[in-house]
Amino acid sequence: MINVIASIQIKEGRRSEFIDIFKSNVPHVLEERGCIEYVPTLDVPTGLPPQELNSNVVTIIEKWESLKDLRAHLSAPHMLTYKEKVKDLVEKMSLKILEEA
Repeated sequence: MINVIASIQIKEGRRSEFIDIFKSNVPHVLEERGCIEYVPTLDVPTGLPPQELNSNVVTIIEKWESLKDLRAHLSAPHMLTYKEKVKDLVEKMSLKILEEA
């Protein structure tokens, strides 16, 4: 299984707009071959150190059966449409692609 943590820095004041677009694409992603989980998450203030909070970051938690499935996801037609819709909302993005140790 492949785990993905995608951190997406959203432009100030645009988070709700981004989340709406993202959530409208989730059903398409969940139908993809090998998709186990695909969910947007937000920081929750807990007061626990060393937590860092950023209200402009949306973190996507993903689980895929294989790297092949993840690669296919990145070039799926609905993902290309999604990327076009959010391109002016996103400042930067980083990925962590992980497998169990």
